Amino acid sequence: MTDTADQTTCDHGEHGYITDKARYLTRLKRIEGQSRGIYRMVEDEKYCIDILTQISALTSALQSVAVGLLEDHLRHCVADAARAGGDIAEEKVREA
Repeated sequence: MTDTADQTTCDHGEHGYITDKARYLTRLKRIEGQSRGIYRMVEDEKYCIDILTQISALTSALQSVAVGLLEDHLRHCVADAARAGGDIAEEKVREA
């Protein structure tokens, strides 16, 4: 059985997103602001369709971050594990 630390880290010691960390943090900060804006819209009893429009934009922004992280994970962590082979490769593929 593989060690839990092996399952949660990449073989090369860095997560795949590390080179884009600043970009991800900027995007997440913007998403945080969008979320606060939606909260205020509900608090101020804005028109429901306007709120739903903003929620859709927020959902798309989160989805974009998720897809980027998944792509980075596949390119780095899963690819490294596949090169190594064995149980860790199978685990990374299942995880993805």
